[in-house]
Amino acid sequence: MMYPLKFEVILKSILWGGSEICKFKNLSTKLDGIGESWEISQVKDNVSVIANGEYKGKNLTELIQEKGAELLGQHVLDRFGDKFPLLIKFIDARDNLSIQVHPNDKLAKERHNSFGKTEMWYVISAQEGAGLYSGFSKQITPDEYVERVENNTIMDVLQFHPVKSGDVFFLPAGRIHAIGKGIFIAEIQQTSDITYRIYDYNRKDANGKGRELHTALAKDAIDYKMYSDLKTEYTHQENEPVLLANCPYFTTNLLEINSEKTVKREIADKDSFVIYICMEGEAVMVDNNGCKTELHRGETVLVPASTSFIDLSTTQSVKLLECYIPR
Repeated sequence: MMYPLKFEVILKSILWGGSEICKFKNLSTKLDGIGESWEISQVKDNVSVIANGEYKGKNLTELIQEKGAELLGQHVLDRFGDKFPLLIKFIDARDNLSIQVHPNDKLAKERHNSFGKTEMWYVISAQEGAGLYSGFSKQITPDEYVERVENNTIMDVLQFHPVKSGDVFFLPAGRIHAIGKGIFIAEIQQTSDITYRIYDYNRKDANGKGRELHTALAKDAIDYKMYSDLKTEYTHQENEPVLLANCPYFTTNLLEINSEKTVKREIADKDSFVIYICMEGEAVMVDNNGCKTELHRGETVLVPASTSFIDLSTTQSVKLLECYIPR
C-alpha cells in the first residue's frame, strides 16, 4: 500500500548561499552558505531518497520502477516514462544570482538530451528593497543582446521587480531572469539542471577567475518578446485552493487553511501524484487508508497517485503549495 512520502533533504553549499534554509527547515548542518535545498529530485547524481515508512532508504528512481502508475499516475507514466517530471527546491540568495536563461524542451533535447526548464517562484520572504529580474524592459534583438553582454550593459534592458512575501513569478523556458540578494523562495520546475549563464556581475573567485558564460548558447534560447504583468496576480482565499500557475508541466495551487479547519483534497481524479510544500505553520494529513502524516514548515510531501483523497487539518493557520501534473 502506498502512502505519503517524505525525502531526505539534499543541501547545496553555493557561493551565493545564505543561512535561511536551515532555519526555515529547522536543520543542523556543518555546511556553510546553503543556497539550495533540493526537496524532491531525480536529477542525475541527486536522486532523492525516501525518509519515512516501508520504502525508507529506496530512492525515487527505484520506487518509480517498482510502483509505476501507482506512484506517478497513468497519464504521467505514459508521458514521462520512468522520469520524474518535477524538481522541487528552496533557494536562499544571500547575494545576487547570475542573469540566466533555460532552454525549452526542443532545444534541451537537441543539445543535452534533457527536458527543458519552465519554472515558477513563490517568495517565502524578502529583505526590504529586495527584488528580482524577469523579462526585458525594452525590445532588443539577438545581436544587440550579444553586444550588451560584451559591453556589460545587459542589465540596462532587464525588468526589475521589487518583491515581498507571497509574490509569485511564472518563468517559461526562454525568459531571461535572476533572483536578487535577500530573497528566499520555493521553486517548482521541470526536471532539468541546464542553465545558460549570461552575466555574473564580473565576479571573480579566489583565484581571480570569473564563472563561465554561455553567451552563444543563450542567444538561441532567449525569448526576446516584450511582456507586461510578469508577476502573477492572485486573490487570497482561505480554505479553498487558489490557482498560482497552470502550464503543461505543472499546476500549482496555494492552500491557506484556518486553524481548527479540515480541508479535503481529491487526488484520484487528477491521475497524478500531488506534492505539498509547507510554507507556514503545520498540518496533519490523513489519506483514504487512514495513514497519518505530519507536515511542518519547510517540509515537502509527495502523495501517490493511487491515493483517493487526503484530509488536511490544522490547529493553527497553515500555508501550503499544492502541485501536480495536469492531464
